[in-house]
Amino acid sequence: MSSTTAGRATRVRGYSLRHEIWKNRASYMLMAPYFILFFMFTVVPVLMSIYLSFTYFNMLEAPRLIGWTNYVKLILEDDIFTISLRNTLLFAVITGPISYMLCLLFAWIINEFKPKVRALLTLVFYAPSICGNAYMVWNLILTGDRYGYLNGILLKLDLINNPILWMQTEKYVMPVLIIVQLWLSLGTGFLAFIAGLQTIDKGMYEAAAIDGVKNRWQELWYVTLPAMRPQLLFGAVMQITQSFAVADISIWLAGNPSVNYSGATIVTHLLDYGSTRLDMGYASAIATILFLLMVGTNQLVQRLLRRVGE
Repeated sequence: MSSTTAGRATRVRGYSLRHEIWKNRASYMLMAPYFILFFMFTVVPVLMSIYLSFTYFNMLEAPRLIGWTNYVKLILEDDIFTISLRNTLLFAVITGPISYMLCLLFAWIINEFKPKVRALLTLVFYAPSICGNAYMVWNLILTGDRYGYLNGILLKLDLINNPILWMQTEKYVMPVLIIVQLWLSLGTGFLAFIAGLQTIDKGMYEAAAIDGVKNRWQELWYVTLPAMRPQLLFGAVMQITQSFAVADISIWLAGNPSVNYSGATIVTHLLDYGSTRLDMGYASAIATILFLLMVGTNQLVQRLLRRVGE
């Protein structure tokens, strides 16, 4: 293609884009507040974090460019980051898929009930994810003396002879955190699945029955899941973010640092450098690695979900 032809094609595309924007200007004006806020409070902070990851910045002096030093130290010298990365990946691999499937399964079951019962069950399952005192409940259960609920039950059943220090014993920390996270996992994605199931046209099931769909599992795979693909993608994003960004339950239940860093995650490591040590350049490098992990995992999961129903 000659340069003249390429230039003409570029001008045509530019004119077409401007024409479409002008034709739909009312819609763009309505979306403008969201895009402005999204750009200011999401895009700009991410770009600033990536820039700061190549600097030394202690909040008192101006950022000083140091190249790849933070990343070299992070990957080759920071043993705690290695432990945190391993814990985070283990946590995400276990809790992500399981919590995602639980959200879908419970939403599918609850959707079969009458509206009033469905609303009540939705509240019951969703409540733990928004309960501010959830960690207090688990602290009572996991108290390391005989007055802790779990220790009390086990002692009464003669399954143990002495109280167990659940969150001070390395081998128990990660399994307990995984269990608590699964208990808290029925959150926004769960509500999205409930909403998606409510919007499916019932006529699609009748058409599917005519085409040879014979049971509920075939309905789920060939009708229900393809019809709620947007909600599936949204739920996947939420579960991935929740799995990789875990920190609060580790800090509240296991402390920061936890015993032998058995409950350390990438976010707790980030908080250590960002909030305690005020080494914002190094903290930004940790945040950038976490961001790339989330984006890569999200792209992989979305590719898999697009094959649903094929």
